[in-house]
Amino acid sequence: MLFENFPPPVGAVTTRQELAQSLGLASSQSWTGGIIAVDRARQVLVFSDPAEGVKHGYTFDGWVPDGDDFGPLYLYTGAGPTGHQKLSGANAPLLTLAEKGRDLHLFVADGKVPGTGTKYQRYVGQMVMDRQPYEERWNVDREGALRRVYVFRMRPVDQQVVVHEQDLMPPAPRTTSLLIPATVNTATFTYAEQHSTDEATLGWQEPRVVRRREGALRTAFEERLVALGHEVGTYQLQIRGERGVFTTDLFDATDKVLFEAKSSSSRHAIREAVGQLMDYRRHISAPGLRCAVLLPERPNDDLQNFLQSVGIASVYRDGDDFAGYPLV
Repeated sequence: MLFENFPPPVGAVTTRQELAQSLGLASSQSWTGGIIAVDRARQVLVFSDPAEGVKHGYTFDGWVPDGDDFGPLYLYTGAGPTGHQKLSGANAPLLTLAEKGRDLHLFVADGKVPGTGTKYQRYVGQMVMDRQPYEERWNVDREGALRRVYVFRMRPVDQQVVVHEQDLMPPAPRTTSLLIPATVNTATFTYAEQHSTDEATLGWQEPRVVRRREGALRTAFEERLVALGHEVGTYQLQIRGERGVFTTDLFDATDKVLFEAKSSSSRHAIREAVGQLMDYRRHISAPGLRCAVLLPERPNDDLQNFLQSVGIASVYRDGDDFAGYPLV
């Protein structure tokens, strides 16, 4: 359906050609990618097609539960079917929205025009990039090579957006664990001008501070392990029946130790770490696997006894070094 003005009503079904005409463009022939920047209209259009993405090993697209409870979250795998993806080139428009004064709009493939191969595009709505605009994920490309992909995180401007069942990220059909190089997600782009609500009101600030503290602790310990000549990685888990991806903290492949880092040595933080480790280790096949919590300071004696009782070690900062390591 051709609409006189852009954007079309939320939920409307159209085609790329009709969208091009609505934007005053002569043709949509160059609209072959998933991320289209329309300079003259100051718009970026994202076309998500999870079924087509699976052919390229993309299994991360769709609406997912948001652990921070900030409202609906749509994940979208960036461009680049082989080799490591880049944040430049075709993916750049998603990271330069505010800089270039562009709006972001999401469409999802929804069937085909009868008798043709042209796909219908259903308009989801106007979006903004999350405060953490992307996640680093890994998969195997069509040539069988392990590669890095970027999964972009989008949120609707209208929090009352209708989430269609078919747009949810499908549950994983089986449990898989993938050992990948240890990397720390340092995506710290801020799009303050796209949000009219104060950051503290939305609750953005506290989770970001916690992640930064955990990230700094994890990075310092990773550097310590690497300096000792250890091979360090992390596990990316997809669990049968679950939507989304779970990523562990550090895995010392040399000593076969899985570490869960926390920004606090409190009882609550340690209980959470123990639960995560006990869950993760069920899905990791590594002979002789041991588990440890990585903490910013020594936990009290009762918490030390608790960790010992469940067979989990503790490693914590001690000045410029770490106590409790190497594990005995």
